[in-house]
Amino acid sequence: AGQYYETTPASGSEATSPGTPLTVSVTTGSPGVSMFVAGTGQIVANPTTVAGGGVTAVVATTGTAANGSGDSGGEANGSSGSYVIQGGYMLAGSGTGSSGNGHGYPHPTRASPATVQWLLDNYETAEGVSLPRSTLYCHYLLHCQEQKLEPVNAASFGKLIRSVFMGLRTRRLGTRGNSKYHYYGLRIKASSSLLRLMEDQQHLAMRQQPFSQKQRWTQTLSFLSFSQQQSSGLSDISTQVQQYQQFLDASRALPEFPDVDLQDRALPEGIELEHLKSFQLLYREHCEAILDVMVNLQFPLVETLWKTFWRFSESQAGDSTTLAVHDESEKRLPKSCLVLLCKYDPVLRWSRDCDNTLYQGLVEMLIPDVLRPIPSALTQAIRNFAKSLESWLTNAMMNIPEEMVRVKVTSASAFAQTLRRYTSLNHLAQAARAVLQNTAQINQMLSDLNRVDFANVQEQASWVCRCEDRVVQRLEQDFKLTLQQQNSLEQWAAWLDGVVSQVLKPYQSSTAFPKAAKLFLLKWSFYSSMVIRDLTLRSAASFGSFHLIRLLYDEYMYYLIEHRVAQAKGETPIAVMGEQCTKNKENHIATDKHNNHNLTNQLKNKNIKPTLNL
Repeated sequence: AGQYYETTPASGSEATSPGTPLTVSVTTGSPGVSMFVAGTGQIVANPTTVAGGGVTAVVATTGTAANGSGDSGGEANGSSGSYVIQGGYMLAGSGTGSSGNGHGYPHPTRASPATVQWLLDNYETAEGVSLPRSTLYCHYLLHCQEQKLEPVNAASFGKLIRSVFMGLRTRRLGTRGNSKYHYYGLRIKASSSLLRLMEDQQHLAMRQQPFSQKQRWTQTLSFLSFSQQQSSGLSDISTQVQQYQQFLDASRALPEFPDVDLQDRALPEGIELEHLKSFQLLYREHCEAILDVMVNLQFPLVETLWKTFWRFSESQAGDSTTLAVHDESEKRLPKSCLVLLCKYDPVLRWSRDCDNTLYQGLVEMLIPDVLRPIPSALTQAIRNFAKSLESWLTNAMMNIPEEMVRVKVTSASAFAQTLRRYTSLNHLAQAARAVLQNTAQINQMLSDLNRVDFANVQEQASWVCRCEDRVVQRLEQDFKLTLQQQNSLEQWAAWLDGVVSQVLKPYQSSTAFPKAAKLFLLKWSFYSSMVIRDLTLRSAASFGSFHLIRLLYDEYMYYLIEHRVAQAKGETPIAVMGEQCTKNKENHIATDKHNNHNLTNQLKNKNIKPTLNL
């Protein structure tokens, strides 16, 4: 069928397009509104202008008449699945008709005409084809992000799909234990850019592996992956890799590693230059393999790769595939040489630098934009992975010298901490996005903020922070103006970045930059806490919104400062956090030694011998 144009109905209330199971009810009002429904074409409502009302059109997704005939009934007496197009938006109704068991359209869900047009531009009905329901919804989330729209949930989106593409069936396809729901009779148009996106994802999922050793590791992974995933207790999302890869930066390649800087130090006894080169090559291949499994979201296999590289085996009578890989690695670099190299300072420093480079790349691959919405299943999988990292690594390196274990665990700990912080920041961002898009909440926040005694706040904060009055007043005015303009989350992020640049500009290219940046972070946190304190004491109605925004902005400031300090030092953020982890552990060790020393002296002075009670 071609395009359908709604004409003036004979009854004044209803017009049915002949030959289609579609009922369109129109109440006359203001000038016409374009309405896009069904895969058969486009319906444009152009009723004559009548004073006293706006255009309202009800589109029943199933049924053939208003009396409820057809599969699910019509608009008047039918069941759920209707959509109201009002004021340029499509509202998805979830209730039954007025004569049914419920009320018509009790909880409408807004779907803009741009979304409906996007569906018609990118998808089409066809016989004998299917499309995963989850894939279609992920494409929709991308569309909403690009158009800055608030997405509806998956159930409401499913109703929208069935109203746009009539007669779709749902089938559960796939092997036992790995099946998922598909829309049967729907496909991506050949002219759609989404088709190229799908092809790119499939290409990335089958990345070429240039090293022969990686091929051998792949055999091991395929043999061990199922048991490893079952024993790890992690939710395996790798089966939906195509669904989630669009949220990753899967095109990222591992940078080249530098050569080991020997610093004129002699090689350990029993180690030759060839052994060192073999270690470098094996380590590079190992890191490439980690990147490959992470791109495909096979998180539990990272532990398998670590065990393979460090020659871990619970019993020498283990599976033949693992032992075969161990034997191949043993030919290239005997384990005795591997152990000796793990005590060699140049190798320790080189391994730390390589790990920092690898982990920074993995963070940017998994979370390329901390403000961009990420599916909750992917977020939870990343957090579970981060929680398991240190235990996996220490277990895999059970028989490796302590010096190397310390270096590896420090970098892995910084990596895990970064993943946890970034996923928390992302979660805060999505919660705050809803607040910043709510006009009523923004107005309430402005009203409460104007009641804050900023002069008193500055008077108290200046004693601690010693901030210039001029700078504080400018930030206060900018904050109120940005809030009043109801800017998006991305615009707020740009404002925060500008604040950091402005404050730290005098310290650029200075060795004092890291210290100045950290000091600013403390001052920002203290000053914002004083504002929150004032709002609390005044019982501000928008306190909850301010508290959420404050949490997000403090966390995002930390993120910005972390990257600025890393840039000033010429290092990766992971390396900066790794240094801090090392300092914290050293401080704890030094404190414990000092406390133990004092306790021993006190016991000696009192002639008390320490005893051990079992």
